[in-house]
Amino acid sequence: MTVLLVEDDASIALVITAALEAEGFAVVRCETIAERDALLLEGDFSALVTDVMLPDGDGIETLAYVSRNYPELPVVILSAQNTLDTAVRATDTGAFEYFPKPFDIDELARTVRQAVGASKTTRDRGGEPAGDGLPLVGRSAAMQAVFRMITRVLRNDLTVLILGESGTGKELVAEAVHQLGHRQSGPFIAVNTAAIPAELIESELFGHEKGAFTGAVARHIGKFEQAGGGTLFLDEIGDMPMQAQTRLLRALQSGAIRRVGGRDEVRLDVRIIAATNKDLQPLIAAGQFREDLYYRLNVVPISMPPLRDRPDDIEALARHFLQLAAGEGLPQRQLTPAAAALLSQQTWRGNVRELRNFIYRLVLLAREDVIDIDTVAPLLPKDDASTADEEAGRDGLERAVVRWLSEVRPGAGSIYETALAAFERPLFSQVLHETGGNQLRAAQALGINRNTLRKRLADLNLDPDTFARRV
Repeated sequence: MTVLLVEDDASIALVITAALEAEGFAVVRCETIAERDALLLEGDFSALVTDVMLPDGDGIETLAYVSRNYPELPVVILSAQNTLDTAVRATDTGAFEYFPKPFDIDELARTVRQAVGASKTTRDRGGEPAGDGLPLVGRSAAMQAVFRMITRVLRNDLTVLILGESGTGKELVAEAVHQLGHRQSGPFIAVNTAAIPAELIESELFGHEKGAFTGAVARHIGKFEQAGGGTLFLDEIGDMPMQAQTRLLRALQSGAIRRVGGRDEVRLDVRIIAATNKDLQPLIAAGQFREDLYYRLNVVPISMPPLRDRPDDIEALARHFLQLAAGEGLPQRQLTPAAAALLSQQTWRGNVRELRNFIYRLVLLAREDVIDIDTVAPLLPKDDASTADEEAGRDGLERAVVRWLSEVRPGAGSIYETALAAFERPLFSQVLHETGGNQLRAAQALGINRNTLRKRLADLNLDPDTFARRV
């Protein structure tokens, strides 16, 4: 079995060749598209592994010739152009797999082995390659995983569950799946299930008949029917009321819905994509989310990384938002490398949404066309004491500890006891205040023994009666 490797980087080609030979393949290497086509005419190859950027052209654009003349030849594509556009274009060629650089060489070798051993792959070309203007930006490893998952669901109707913090771009992923998939000619209907009152959510999703309830003066077509032939995006699915969850599960199981107050079933022709910023497992354990619905929705999970896990993408995102701002009528601005580096060092708790808003504000307030570090720095969130005290979560607590150590500077050998007392005093005070000085209830709330609490209160010189008098 022989693999044709099209790679102009000698060092990368050497590593790939060694890995493929370890899998039992013979490897023939060339560096250009012209050499590739000549070798395909002369030889009998089991697989083609090709880079995208080659000295004489785009490796993806020229794969139409390969697919047309060698339809049973599996193709594996390598690329340093790690964008969603490249991933989708690679998938549209009918390639067996796409690997963004850098990649795991052993995984590549195993994939080639699978490609050769697999039966002929059905090659659904799905129209012209997607162009620029795609909604997702990022070349980090985390985003490459997202892009690869997106390409796997474009030619099917599997239900997708998008997970991630607020502001990470979950709706953009849903839009990308719709716009690039085979349902792109149909409608894309987005529903924020958390924004609909519980008593109206069934009517909004499934519709209602005239007279179904007070105020139902006419038949109403719900979101499921509105999305017919297209995609229904259910955002914030973790906040959906339990009764609506039951109706949704029934619809997914049966492929049909019944309008509120109606008797006839309406068959569905819609792809379902759901999203949530919550961890659904604790909700399932608490009886607030149906486990069977979770497994119905979680067919293909796509996890959106927070921006703090992809700092390498911040500069590209910032420049992307500068272009968007200019397209919306704001001044055309440019970002200096130093300013971009400063932005990349920030945490961006609000994720991509916060960065976008900051860039738009920066464009509006900047006085020069070129935005430098002196323009950016004053607009960044201040990490002062008052801000740190208001921040919730682990990061805020860690910063408070660091600040406390720098300000108090306890002596060697006493740091732990001093820090423990500093932490316990406000903690115990707050809990005692909430329990009206009742030590038994306070100990139960804290999860410690009552005698332990009593001893620590004595050590800290805290009088429970003081809190009792405040009630």
